[in-house]
Amino acid sequence: MKQKEYRMATAARTGLLFLKGVPGVAFGDRVAIRDQHGRKRNGQVILASDEVVMVQVFEGTADLSLEETWVRFLEEPFEMPLSPELLGRIFNGIGEPLDDRPPMISRLRRNVNGQPVNPVARAYPREFIQTGISAIDGLNSLVRGQKLPIFSGSGLPHNRLAAQIVRQSRLLGEESRFVVVFAAMGITYADARFFREDFESNGVLGNVVMFINLADDPPIERLILPRTALTVAEYLAFDLDLHVLVVLTDMTYYAEALREVATAKGDVPTRKGYPGYLYSDMAELYERAGRIRNRHGSVTMIPVVSMPSDDITHPIPDLTGYITEGQIVLSRELHNQGIYPPVNIPPSLSRLMKDGIGRDDTREDHPRVASQLYAAYARALEVRNLASIIGAEELPELDRKFLDFADGFEQRFLAQGADEDRSVIETLNLAWELLSLLPADVLTRVTEADLARYHAWDGRKKQEAVE
Repeated sequence: MKQKEYRMATAARTGLLFLKGVPGVAFGDRVAIRDQHGRKRNGQVILASDEVVMVQVFEGTADLSLEETWVRFLEEPFEMPLSPELLGRIFNGIGEPLDDRPPMISRLRRNVNGQPVNPVARAYPREFIQTGISAIDGLNSLVRGQKLPIFSGSGLPHNRLAAQIVRQSRLLGEESRFVVVFAAMGITYADARFFREDFESNGVLGNVVMFINLADDPPIERLILPRTALTVAEYLAFDLDLHVLVVLTDMTYYAEALREVATAKGDVPTRKGYPGYLYSDMAELYERAGRIRNRHGSVTMIPVVSMPSDDITHPIPDLTGYITEGQIVLSRELHNQGIYPPVNIPPSLSRLMKDGIGRDDTREDHPRVASQLYAAYARALEVRNLASIIGAEELPELDRKFLDFADGFEQRFLAQGADEDRSVIETLNLAWELLSLLPADVLTRVTEADLARYHAWDGRKKQEAVE
């Protein structure tokens, strides 16, 4: 049946179009809008009542003439066409191509809002993912099906880090790389070009589906973009049995778009003006990651969250930390010292790390050496603070060794090239090399067997005694 077109728009502001007197409209319906120039815009119903219908227009409402705007309600949800041909393609937030290639045409289309997964059908996230980055693999390990965000400040290299993770991530024992769904919201043209050129030059673009919303694109489009991207990720993972890595950058821009729409709707604001349903809205996105029983594929998610004024208690990183299973926090101090990636170890953690490392996954000593690195670095930071007050020359010999350890840990373990891909074994061997700067009797988190096999301190002492 042919849908009717209505010319009943009464107002347009902040990407929202308001209509009155339209019967039979359902929440979530897809909308086709034709403006005074005959150009088509896309929208979705976000409020439907007998008095008013509110439509969010993904291309924005700029230059709309209310008297000459025609609106057609398609009586269907917003759907994304799905096909294996998605790989290697670049789209905007509503699935329109940005790569000068034809639009996707497929009989298989799915609602971008997804379908809830029965909790009983979920499989526990396991299996170590090697990113090739020591600060992650050694101390904040990522496992298949996990949600592990990157918390960053303005000007920090989170984009370089995300691109490196995309290039290098793999499951141990499997030849195939991850398929990547890369969803960028509110990024600059320079950043978009960086990601595209990086993926092309490293030969991974054919394994990536990109969704791009630039800073000067309509903010409303950012609300649909992650849902479109995650619908593609679920298809690749659970229909084609692929391991999918989803990178969402930047979730703060998504939340700001949500706040903008909520304000225009008249929703009651809470912390810093964000709507009260911000937590549930973000959880709806994050919880689409995971594994399903009896399915080979999986969705692993790395959201990038920028922290305004480097404030980790800001509502976006704060709520993200509650929903996800840890965080990688970037440090401005380390960045200013020229260390890349500038991962701030004390506040970073991976809550599922214990389930993906150890004898059958990485190496038997991995859990203990990671704990020992944390403990040694924490003490070294305390010693460094003390040295800044009384001077390093006033410290006892053991404390000076901890200072040497801290410098080596930051300059050799944390710091690595943007193209340097370390295996987890190389990371663990480097960790022991640094721990060997300290005497064995202060390393209380590892076993005697670990010390006998990996620690070089006693061996050096014995050699010196012989000489």
